[in-house]
Amino acid sequence: MPDLHDVVALLHGWYPPDTADSWDAVGLVLGHPGARVDKVMFAVDPTVEVAREAAEWGADLLVVHHPLFLKPVHGFAATTPKGRTLATLAGADCALLTAHTNADQAVGGVSEAMALALGLTDLAPIRPAPQPAMDKLTVFVPAPDAERLRGVLADAGAGRIGDYDQASFSTPGEGRFRPLEGANPTIGTVGAAEVVDESRIEVVLPRRLRAAVVAAMLGAHPYETPAYDVVELADPRVAGTGTGRIGTVAPTTLRGFAETVASALPQTAGGVRVAGDPDRSVERVALCGGAGDFLLDTIASTDADVYVTSDLRHHPAGEFVERGGPALVDVAHWAAEWTWLPVVEARLRAALDDTVETRVSTIRTDPWQFRT
Repeated sequence: MPDLHDVVALLHGWYPPDTADSWDAVGLVLGHPGARVDKVMFAVDPTVEVAREAAEWGADLLVVHHPLFLKPVHGFAATTPKGRTLATLAGADCALLTAHTNADQAVGGVSEAMALALGLTDLAPIRPAPQPAMDKLTVFVPAPDAERLRGVLADAGAGRIGDYDQASFSTPGEGRFRPLEGANPTIGTVGAAEVVDESRIEVVLPRRLRAAVVAAMLGAHPYETPAYDVVELADPRVAGTGTGRIGTVAPTTLRGFAETVASALPQTAGGVRVAGDPDRSVERVALCGGAGDFLLDTIASTDADVYVTSDLRHHPAGEFVERGGPALVDVAHWAAEWTWLPVVEARLRAALDDTVETRVSTIRTDPWQFRT
């Protein structure tokens, strides 16, 4: 059976915490990394009712989308709703992990899950995500020292590409130099020209680690004055990662598409609200899981026929429709994001070869319970 560290590593690999928005609070909230994990439950909201469901089921880990503590707190006494949630989980030895905006943008994340649930194909992000700034280090080293130096660079954090580490490229060549008066050469004699069999080693590294990697290289290099250079790489814009999704559906009308949305998402008291001509043609669909009115200006410049999101406010929605662009479909925030839960559940089960039992919470945590 995996331990909590193993499960967290998988989830963080798919939804890296450093891709979350700066205001967000994601990652492991409660739990010991060495604890055994037999049961994992998934939910949108960490409400006390969800915590009780996890505790009664015997979950070892509860994975939620929305943070329990988004703002700093001085304590979490069980006299408050959030405190009761945490006390319930702690009393049942159930860990808690949040994947919020880091799960929104990712491949296999919230917006992508929602898009697939609505039948979209040919998916692309509405706003592609910038990737972490990267550098490439090139260094020349005597051939017998190359393997040792590659290990030092890897230990310092260089050579990580996707799911691979210790990645590098080497080519053989000749190094030529002449030590001058005052030098203390590792190879050669002062005043005499030298020719040395060298390896050219190239590695990529996160720009934030540049100083540490260069310092490690200089500390391990056999030469008194190594030859090296550092080049800043262009943003690769990894395909599929970014805010929202835009794609294609089989030609239909706005009314027909809205009915598809209503049938694909969990039912809520709020239902599905639509702004636009019911008979207008729909083929290109943009969407954003969760509250997406911050993308309205971007959506207006796309070829989308309709934009699906949640929590649209009166004035922004009204002004958007008046501009004559895409129609609007407003769905319940909880229902839109719930579509991710079966996706991440299946992904975790497959990654762990079904060695853990999983469950999607049966509790509807949409705050609106009925309407008249």
